[in-house]
Amino acid sequence: MPVSGRFVVQTSIALLGVGLFALFVIVGMTIWLNERSQAHFREVIEARDIRGAAVELRSALQAVESSQRGFLLSGNEIYLSPYDSAKAQAERQLDTLRQALAGDNDIQPMLQRLAAITREKLDELDQTIALKADRRDSEAEAIVRTNRGKALMDEANVFLSGIVRTADRRLTEGVEEQRANAAMLRITSIVGALVIMLVVGGVIITASRYARDIAQARDEVRALNAGLEERVARRTADLAQARDRAEVLLAEVNHRVANSLTLIASLVRLQANALGDQAAKDALEETQGRILAISLVHKRLYTSGDVRFVELDEYLASLLDHLETSMRAEGHGGTSLSHELEPLKLRTDASVNLGVVVTEWVTNAFKYAYPDRTGSVRVRLCRLPDGRAELLVEDDGVGRREDAPVKGTGLGTRIVKGIAAAMRAEVEYLRRQPGTAARLVFPLPVD
Repeated sequence: MPVSGRFVVQTSIALLGVGLFALFVIVGMTIWLNERSQAHFREVIEARDIRGAAVELRSALQAVESSQRGFLLSGNEIYLSPYDSAKAQAERQLDTLRQALAGDNDIQPMLQRLAAITREKLDELDQTIALKADRRDSEAEAIVRTNRGKALMDEANVFLSGIVRTADRRLTEGVEEQRANAAMLRITSIVGALVIMLVVGGVIITASRYARDIAQARDEVRALNAGLEERVARRTADLAQARDRAEVLLAEVNHRVANSLTLIASLVRLQANALGDQAAKDALEETQGRILAISLVHKRLYTSGDVRFVELDEYLASLLDHLETSMRAEGHGGTSLSHELEPLKLRTDASVNLGVVVTEWVTNAFKYAYPDRTGSVRVRLCRLPDGRAELLVEDDGVGRREDAPVKGTGLGTRIVKGIAAAMRAEVEYLRRQPGTAARLVFPLPVD
């Protein structure tokens, strides 16, 4: 099953949370065990001091008693030299025990009894030493024979041994507790380290799986892209081949249409030659000119590389040459035709309409502008700044009057108006001094 990015993030956060918790547990356990170790260390030090004080007190009492025995037996005061220091040591250690055990209410009765025994033992020793010093040996011997001192010493040893054993037990318990704390800290550290290692391993495994899935998905996408590019290339080649076939077919269609229109124009010319009525003849000749204008567009299409647009300068130049030749053949050889055509492109249907308009205006100029003399007809095509184009056909002839009777059938004027409406163009006839200018302003296609 693929690993998603969201799963990787959630899993990593969960594992890192577990690892952080394990780290907090290790730190907390370390701090807690350290505090416990410090407390047990203080207890061990206290037990050691208590044990030392009890041992020192017992040693001091034994030293005092030994000094007293030696003096009583020998009468030599040299045995009394350690007596005072040992006595002071005993009293000092007794005070130490009192301070160390002040917080233990259970041991206070025993401690009070030990203090009383110590005072009584020291008093008994002081008394015998004083009697011996006064040479009252019999009295001193009598006190010793009572065994009171031995009984006090034995009782003191019992209490002191109990304190020592208690201190030893506390020392042993402290050491065991320290060992247990160390073992617990070791176990906690090991478990925490294992958890952290598992967390790190889990993060690494999850990230590795995610990286592997990404690499696999990238390879799959690359393979799909390669296949898609191959299919696109094949499809593009097929489309290009189909487009080439379509262009060939369209060129053939335009060629056939142009030939058909030329044939129709020839038939119209033959029909016109066969008629005796001059008006009918003129109408057929005008029709022939319109047909030839349309056929020239199709000829231009099948000889060009783009069947969508027509190069107006080339098309209109060819059309005007044809019109000039036709007009000269009809007896208008004295009129000259010139043109100034800017290179512009127009769509096929609009080019057909424009060719018909040029045919109508140039033909009219040849026929009617110079009824009794020769002159010139000028055609100009240019681009306007507002994205439109201007077609201008002008002459220096007799001019065009609105109130004058219409020459010809008037069909050409209606055709021009209809074409202008279809092209969304503006038609305007301007009076010149002398002559007339026919102006057509039409929109150009957006590139």
